[in-house]
Amino acid sequence: MVPNRSRRPLTLALCSGYFLVLLDVTVVNVALPEIGAQLDAGSAGLAWVVDAYSVPLAGLLLASGAIGDVVGHRRVVLLGMACFGVASVACALAPTTGVLVAARAVQGVGAALMLPGTLALILENSPDATARNRVVGVWAAIGGAALPAGPVVGGILVQAAGWRAVFWLSVPIITLALIPVMRLRRPQQPRRPQQKVDWVGAVLLVTALTFLVTAIIQIQESSLLAAILAVVAACALLGFFATEQRVSHPLMPVPRPARRPLGLASLVAALMNFCALGGLFLLTQILQDVHRLSPLMAGTLTLPAMLPLPLLGAPAGRLTTRIGAWRTSALGASIAAAGAIGIAFTLTNSGSGYIALGFFLAVWGTGLGVLTPAIVSAAMATTPTTPGLASGASNTARQTGGTLGIAVFATLAGSADSAGFAPHSAALFITTAIIFMLAGIIAFEYSSSYAPGSRDTRERATDSRGPHQAH
Repeated sequence: MVPNRSRRPLTLALCSGYFLVLLDVTVVNVALPEIGAQLDAGSAGLAWVVDAYSVPLAGLLLASGAIGDVVGHRRVVLLGMACFGVASVACALAPTTGVLVAARAVQGVGAALMLPGTLALILENSPDATARNRVVGVWAAIGGAALPAGPVVGGILVQAAGWRAVFWLSVPIITLALIPVMRLRRPQQPRRPQQKVDWVGAVLLVTALTFLVTAIIQIQESSLLAAILAVVAACALLGFFATEQRVSHPLMPVPRPARRPLGLASLVAALMNFCALGGLFLLTQILQDVHRLSPLMAGTLTLPAMLPLPLLGAPAGRLTTRIGAWRTSALGASIAAAGAIGIAFTLTNSGSGYIALGFFLAVWGTGLGVLTPAIVSAAMATTPTTPGLASGASNTARQTGGTLGIAVFATLAGSADSAGFAPHSAALFITTAIIFMLAGIIAFEYSSSYAPGSRDTRERATDSRGPHQAH
């Protein structure tokens, strides 16, 4: 057995990669006003600066996990880190919006290659269950800290050195993280050459998401082009589902009894990120372009919304154990809806002040902090014998929801320098409250399915124990 100390550099390196993947979801938001001013990027361009990263991240997560199972996760993680690092340099040096968007897309590909493999390598190189539980807790805590760190770190970097510093930050961290992974020589889990990667399904999924996001962003410029792109996206999505049913190794081999609960859990997770990332996209621009706050002040003011996510993980877990994942999800969604209504009020009432905004952001973040672990637990419970499947579906749904949220909110709110930006944003926060209420209703209505003796509970028990063990 390798001494525990010798595993620390590898664990730190893999957690650093995971941290950067999630950090880049939020750290760029604070830099958007300065990027827009220096590169002359409108609201559509700024939306693509964020979504060009999120689209490949959402579309390739399932495929990258399958690739790692076939060729070894070490190779995939190394490729992802190298891709992420080179793309970060390209982002930092980008002379135009188009170059920045292209580099962000490559960065998203690298993030998708890294994310599943970081946890897989940590588990493969942990000697026993106790060590695995400990390092998984560290991995999850570091990931949870990335979201609240994003706006603050972004604000500090933009104010001190400009928007390009946001991307330079990743370069030394990735460079140092590469070293322990390259030195890793311990035997990996046996590869599965018989396992096939559903390349067609992966391409169709990315195509559907890319064309759908483009259609949403382009709708104000050309409704005809947007309609054509939406049709292509719909065809690609239908092709993805058709392919999943035909191939021997689909990206999401969901057992029949788990399809409904996993689908509903993924839907709630997608709606959650749709509202959360779409709202954060608007909020950072409102604070800087409308209220004229500095990047650091804007990032700090969003902290109440982000801090509850890592802090409420353990309490939400205990609440989930007591009243169930679906009821906890419904509670979290209801709290988030109340916070969104309060945020909308402060955006339309100039006399409310930043203290009121901070309070309602904290309420919003508390709802997200309760909802996030609960709905993930609900998804994981649908396929207890194959947790990777539920995790992949949940992560893909969340990333997809966030990507679409940014595109929709950017399109409906318009340019940040327009007179209607603040009232449009307030209306969108009211819309998020309605969506959270809908998600809460879905979760509460389905909570009865987990009652002892319910049909869904019996079906899942039969599926997880096998036909000969089930009663």
